[in-house]
Order: sequence, then C-alpha cells, then structure tokens
Amino acid sequence: QVVIDQFLASSESKWQRASGITLLLPHGYEGQGPEHSSARLERFLQLCAEDNIQVANLTTPAQLFHMLRRQMKRDFRKPLVIMSPKSLLRHPAAVSKLADFTETNFQEIIDDSVAKPSRVILCSGKVYYDLVDYREKNKAADTAIVRVEQLYPLHTERLAELAKKYAGAKLVWCQEEPENMGAARWIAPQLETIFGRKVAYAGRTAAASPAVGTLAVHRLLLAAFLKQAFTI
Repeated sequence: QVVIDQFLASSESKWQRASGITLLLPHGYEGQGPEHSSARLERFLQLCAEDNIQVANLTTPAQLFHMLRRQMKRDFRKPLVIMSPKSLLRHPAAVSKLADFTETNFQEIIDDSVAKPSRVILCSGKVYYDLVDYREKNKAADTAIVRVEQLYPLHTERLAELAKKYAGAKLVWCQEEPENMGAARWIAPQLETIFGRKVAYAGRTAAASPAVGTLAVHRLLLAAFLKQAFTI
C-alpha cells in the first residue's frame, strides 16, 4: 500500500514519471472469509484524482480483453487497477461471444435492454450476476441493471444520458461490499449530481471486517441485500 500511495497514485504529479502497470487484485465476496474477499476497492478510489489511475470492476471476458488491449495500445500510460473475483473464471454466465472480442470496444458503462423500467439498479462487478439471477427467479422484469465497469475515470457523459433515459425510475446502488467499503460512499454524491436525486443504497451494512467468516452467514447477507435492491 505504501508503494501504491507514494509512487503509483502520484507518479506523474510527484515524480514526473508515467506508469502503465496493471494490477489484477483478488476481490470476490464468495463466502471464503475476510482475507479472500477484499482488494480494498475503496482505498484505490480515494486515491483517484486528476486522471491519475484507472480503476475497474469488470464482468465479462471481452471487457477484460478490451481493457488490457487498450492499456497496451494507447499512446500514453496510466496505472490500471482491476478487481478480479476468482468465481467469474468459472461462472457459466460470465462468457463472451467471439464477436464481442472482434467487433466491439471497451464499454465503461453497460446499459440494460429493459424498456421503460420502474427501477434501475446500478452496480459494478460480480454482484451483477447475483442481481440478474434474483431478477429471473422473482420475475422482476420491470427492473433494469446497469453495470459501471470503469469506476474511475467515471464516464459521467454516458451516465447523464442514462439519467435522461431513466428519468422517472427508482434508482438504487447495489454492492456486495459493506457500506463503508467498496464504491458506495465514493460514487453516491456523483450519482446524485448526475441524476438529480438521491440514489438508494442496497448492500451489506458498515462493518469492521471486509467479510464474515462463515459461508452460511455470507449467504444470508447476500439474500438479504439482493431482496433489498429490488424492494427498497
């Protein structure tokens, strides 16, 4: 953390050095305990300013491919931090078509295809698949789920377009991290500014530990905040 704080986050402004280092950090709330869960996303977001680093929480193989390719092909260098949950390596829904690699580009924000939803859930990373699973099982067809793949720099122009599109919908930010961790407290004021109203929070309550130590409690908390995201 000292190296990240002292050299990577401030490499250009403090040291006049450009760095293209990429960090793939284990970050998956999968019921395996605190040390397996958190790459401390919130700490990296606190370091973000003046377009100094890139922070992403991706959901598909094609998104990872395009982000890594962009990292190498750009004519400038910025450190890249990617939250990398292990379960998405084997998740049956975390797949991409060949065309996703050859015919598309990296998408900072991935919109949903639900027409005129009454509720819009914004999220980032692996929790997307939990939300989709809950929506299908509970037939919540009037809910759209929008993925914020790149948290910083935040694509505010695209979010502003979605604010117009979903002007009358209930807005919820959902995350698997405790409320005092993850992106919640960092992104909430920005979403409020862009959408012109407060965004409800659905997720674990604030906690001292990144995650609980037992799988049974983990599953109970997961079920509770998924229900909250669709009913709050």
